[in-house]
This record gives sequence, structure tokens and C-alpha cells, in this order.
Amino acid sequence: MSHGAILRRMLNEDLEQVMDIEQRAYPQPWTQGIFEDCLRVGYACWVLEQEQQNEKTIIGYMVLSIAVDEMHILNLCIDPNRQRQGIGRALLKDAENYGRKNNATMCFLEVRPSNKAAVNLYLSEGFNEVGFRKNYYRADNGKREDAIVMAKNL
Repeated sequence: MSHGAILRRMLNEDLEQVMDIEQRAYPQPWTQGIFEDCLRVGYACWVLEQEQQNEKTIIGYMVLSIAVDEMHILNLCIDPNRQRQGIGRALLKDAENYGRKNNATMCFLEVRPSNKAAVNLYLSEGFNEVGFRKNYYRADNGKREDAIVMAKNL
């Protein structure tokens, strides 16, 4: 990982910083309970940590699930204050490498069509649109937003 950051396993103690980023990054963020459940069931949960002014700060994270030969990126997020610097692209490559090391041959993810930056990142990294999930995401005013399902051979 570049940007002077280290990738390490997410711990329960990280959830305060993770939740701060999650709530600033997404209109409908995951709850702390979702992250706790992911840690409890053993999903591959990682944080990207950078030292700033002698203090370690989480600048991004990802939650991955691998079953048989398929990896699913459940959440990949960079602190909004650090986006557009190539950090998300580097973290995505780390996710793909982790999948390959764990015998995954295919990677899947869902993304909001309204998240143009993420859609463009995934397309530029070789992901293809393979389907839609109707009303997958919660949206404002009780509405729902579809998800684009994307996949890539690893």
C-alpha cells in the first residue's frame, strides 16, 4: 500500500474511527452493529492506517467475504477528506490480491449508480456490469435505489 499507510486487520477498537468515516462517506451508512457482525463472523475486515502528527489515523477500510472461489467486496471506503488521491484504487488492488491469495477466481460487488466516482473506478479496474438488484439500497425519504452488480475475474 502506498501513501505511507499500512493495511492491517480491523479490530473492535477501530470501529469509532470507521463509523466516523462511514457516516461522512455514505448517505445511508452501515451501522456499527453491521461492522461488529462482520468481525464476529470472521469476514476479512481491514483498515488502512496512516500516521499523522505522531498519531495513527484510519483513512480507509474494506470488508471482504470469500466463499469457495468467489470474493465479495461488501464495503470499501476511503475517508471523504482523502478521496481522489488514488487511495481507493490502491485499496481495491489490495482486495484483489487478498482474494487471489485465498483462491478466489472471481470478485463481485454492488455499487449505487449515483456513486459515479466508484462506478468509474471499478470500470477502469476491469470490472464489468453483470446485473442489477432492484431497490437494493435505502435512499432518502424512504425510497430505494437500485444496485449495479459488477464482477471481475481475478
